[in-house]
Amino acid sequence: MRILGLLILMAIATQVQAEYRVYQYQVISKFPGDYQAKPHVVTSTLDPVSYLAYHGGETSIAVDLMRSWTCVGHTGGLQDYCQSPVERAIAQEKQQTAEVAQ
Repeated sequence: MRILGLLILMAIATQVQAEYRVYQYQVISKFPGDYQAKPHVVTSTLDPVSYLAYHGGETSIAVDLMRSWTCVGHTGGLQDYCQSPVERAIAQEKQQTAEVAQ
């Protein structure tokens, strides 16, 4: 009984943080005349192999991984992905510049 109580206490006291990886790709359609024939940037939680397979494979699109980063939390409830480290640094620099200008 003591062990069970200790396990319950540890489960309650421990905070577990979920995390996920975000990938940013440059995607180009391989179909001539397709409206997405120009390269465009896509952000997804699908890894490169899964993204390519889910969207038709190598015969339909070309996928180049640009960057990836890890986010804390979960993607439930249609939440936006967290900002990339580059975006966070730019936002922080803008905030500091605005504070200095005041």
